[in-house]
Amino acid sequence: MRNIKLTIEYDGKRYLGWQRLGDSDKTIQGKIEGVITKMTGEEIEIVGSGRTDAGTHARGQVANFKTTTEMTREEMQVFFNRYLPNDIVITAVAEEPERFHARYNAKGKQYSYYVWNHAVPSALNRNFSFHVPQKLDIEKMNQACEKLIGTHDFAGFSALKKTKKSTTRTIQNLTIEEEGNLLHFTFEGNGFLHKMVRILTGTLIEIGLGKLEVSVIDEVFETKIRQEAGETVPAHALFLDRVDY
Repeated sequence: MRNIKLTIEYDGKRYLGWQRLGDSDKTIQGKIEGVITKMTGEEIEIVGSGRTDAGTHARGQVANFKTTTEMTREEMQVFFNRYLPNDIVITAVAEEPERFHARYNAKGKQYSYYVWNHAVPSALNRNFSFHVPQKLDIEKMNQACEKLIGTHDFAGFSALKKTKKSTTRTIQNLTIEEEGNLLHFTFEGNGFLHKMVRILTGTLIEIGLGKLEVSVIDEVFETKIRQEAGETVPAHALFLDRVDY
């Protein structure tokens, strides 16, 4: 039995997220599994590094699956990209040891979020950035970023319901780069809770607009109350850049 690792790029705009849904074929996982069955004749469930929400994109999602096919990695990649929709691309196919697991072996991830910060919206960036017309105070936002870096309980910055699992995560790096009118938020960490990046970004934006103070970061860490943090920004401006192993 071979263990195949896929690196996947996709435009999530027309999909209901990564995870396969029983009554819908509009998921990334479902589309890829359909092509694997066509390719190998086997009913196979692929394992992703994690779920991405409806509308979220990926430059470097990772998944693995077990198969008995004798196709070469190059042949598999060609087959995938011939039969997958053109908004899902397999950028790399690798063979891994039997015990490799795309989710359990992941050591960290990087996400990007894009904000178009100008009074006039962008026709070209509208599908991949969130429009904020008011001028943002980047200095205050950077002060808040510094508070978020490190190991903290991010329960108040997530959409998780009550859970027995740990909500402590480590953010190693969090930056905001100004690329003209486009703000590029980069989050690097050992793992992220449900909607955590979108809630953190929404909180930073509200700090930049003066709706929240920088001190809200410490307050939410202490209270763990989701409602005290900022809004959840839309998914269409979020990208999973890479998964580290």
